[in-house]
Amino acid sequence: MKHVIEDAENGCENVCTDVCEGIATNTGTNTGISIATNTDTNTGISIATNTDTNTGANIGMNSGIHVGVNSAANIGSTSGRRGGRLKKGLMLLMMAAALGLTGCSSGDGSSSSGSGTNSTSESDADSASGSDAEATSGSSADTEPVEVRMAYFPNITHAQALVMKNEGSLEEALGDGYEVSWTSFTAGSSEVEALFAQEIDIGYIGPVPAINGNVKSDGDVIVIANASDAGAVLVAAADSGISSVEDLDGKTVAIPQVGNTQHLCLLNLLSQNDLSPVSSGGTVEVVAVDNSNLQNMFDQGSVDAALVPEPWGTILTSSDNVELVLDYQDIYYSGNYPVAVIVVRKDFLEEYPEVVETFLQVHIDTTDAINEDLDGAADAMIEEIYNVTGNEYEKDVILSSFSRTTFTVELNEDALLEFADVSLAEGFIDELPDDSLVDLSILEGLLDGGK
Repeated sequence: MKHVIEDAENGCENVCTDVCEGIATNTGTNTGISIATNTDTNTGISIATNTDTNTGANIGMNSGIHVGVNSAANIGSTSGRRGGRLKKGLMLLMMAAALGLTGCSSGDGSSSSGSGTNSTSESDADSASGSDAEATSGSSADTEPVEVRMAYFPNITHAQALVMKNEGSLEEALGDGYEVSWTSFTAGSSEVEALFAQEIDIGYIGPVPAINGNVKSDGDVIVIANASDAGAVLVAAADSGISSVEDLDGKTVAIPQVGNTQHLCLLNLLSQNDLSPVSSGGTVEVVAVDNSNLQNMFDQGSVDAALVPEPWGTILTSSDNVELVLDYQDIYYSGNYPVAVIVVRKDFLEEYPEVVETFLQVHIDTTDAINEDLDGAADAMIEEIYNVTGNEYEKDVILSSFSRTTFTVELNEDALLEFADVSLAEGFIDELPDDSLVDLSILEGLLDGGK
């Protein structure tokens, strides 16, 4: 392919034929890298740095490689704003020219005075007529991508995170210049520690660990949106004689973790029914049991009841020896309470508000998509949970869990603050959170803008 290249300053025209990715043969007396006797005193390959009329590798204002005939016939390096980066291209040009002249075999030392990793493409030569702006569109290559480190649980109540991660929608929305990573947790306390250590920027987490994180960090962990409500039930062994909260007197009740959302829901239920745990001088033995071990515990008679999140309520009650005692709407606040919220580190929010806004928009869109297509969301969640844990849920279990869980970005702040009251009463926090606990300003702006 021939290129006609005009040098506006010298008023001369170079007609080049590309050989071996941008190495040109001049129609004049020079072939390859403009080896000629010029009007000055340079004979052969004149490698120089000048700001005058070079035909060759113009580094700086031009991004292409011009090989042709010039009144000075110098192959030089015009220093400019991108001279350092394109210097490698000049070196590679010299090596490639030697290869082209010898059937693309290895050249000798005179034709390979440097080495590089960039080659001159046809488009580079086409754009080398002097357009400085077009030559450096890839400035992002000079900067490190902004890390966005996400946290979540492989739980049904963290559905948006699972779907978002499975589809790669956050990565797509942020685009180039950002690098998203996802870390799964199984305990809220572990995620809070990762936030404190600045290993996580944005996280899906239970409301109670979010409250603890905010208080213990003096406001550095902030709730910026809701993710899901309810999604928990109270179940009991079929032969336990338990049909109400009052019947928990003298029984052993399992919760997933000490101090988590289900634990505080249980403590609130006990308080409302004049009961308390053994640890507080009461009669109800409360034990932390991993959800996956609960069926064995019921089979062995080690526990009498359990307050568990979905899908474990559905899984346990599908057996013959576990029955439902309280459904999701009877656990706390008629089911209108957060079971998963989103938190962000204050310093990350202040430094990258545009990232938080983009994330929240994806979160809103994903929430809407889940509610519009529960079947498709279940497929994505099943796949993602399996990828993380190796556990594969039946689809009907997930869909049944959806019936007890509300996926919404709207946060019931009253229910959240009541969790804080229970946390303080039970000694999980030393003081109530202040106004720094919740900041819904970005979320509300996005929701108002979408109306």
